[in-house]
Amino acid sequence: MLYAILGRDTPNSLERRLAVRPTHLERLNALFAEGRLILAGPLPTIDSPDPGPAGFQGSLVVAEFPSLEDARAWANADPYVAAGVYTTVEVYPFRKVLPA
Repeated sequence: MLYAILGRDTPNSLERRLAVRPTHLERLNALFAEGRLILAGPLPTIDSPDPGPAGFQGSLVVAEFPSLEDARAWANADPYVAAGVYTTVEVYPFRKVLPA
């Protein structure tokens, strides 16, 4: 099943985010290589694709996992969690409708 993972950034965490980003991307690339990643990306704090020093307010990942528990475990093991980039992580079952 698909799950939407929403990580919400801690205020002023841009430096930590950038420092840990390569490890965070390695995990996402592993999901992609397994054919399980639907989409992933950051949520800019301002209305701009490159927010610069304004940074990000979080990230969204939609991926396939065997269960909600597996999705939560994967999300909670993210390097952004360990580095204190994310203040909270929410995981929801997701039903993709479009595009078909």
